[in-house]
Amino acid sequence: MFLEPLTLPPDRGLPGELLTELTALYASQRDFHALSGDFPDPDDIRPEQVATALADELAAPDAEVLLARSEGRLVGIAITLAHHPDPADPDPWIGLLMIEAGAQRHGYGRRLASLVEDRFRAAGRTAVRLAVLGNNPGGLAFWTALGYRHLAHRRDRRMGRPCVVLRKRLD
Repeated sequence: MFLEPLTLPPDRGLPGELLTELTALYASQRDFHALSGDFPDPDDIRPEQVATALADELAAPDAEVLLARSEGRLVGIAITLAHHPDPADPDPWIGLLMIEAGAQRHGYGRRLASLVEDRFRAAGRTAVRLAVLGNNPGGLAFWTALGYRHLAHRRDRRMGRPCVVLRKRLD
């Protein structure tokens, strides 16, 4: 598996083939989107919605969208923040890690998380944080199995959803 940073061209549009791949990946995670409420209809995720969501993510300072590919196939995506908007928070964040539904349970999620952690280590970061939606016990189990520890309960900044904040030391 390798990571490919997503960069938007000057017109901020995604190439058609890539947008098709990304839309399929997002649409494959219907249950997650039903929990998150990120899309109006988790059964009908459209390319323009995915393009807008990714452009919004990349508009944040220090945000990076990483595409995970295995044997040329898009199997996952990670969205990271080098610095959280809260200046009191010293750690980088994983904002999203999503694996295509048909590729789950094959180690891609663990590998993608490890590659993201390696990128932060290489940048001299000593810990990483993320938030898991309070209604996502599967996500919480995944991250705690990777060594992330409970730090706090709070609401997310964008939609006010209850979350569990987790942190992992990277040294």
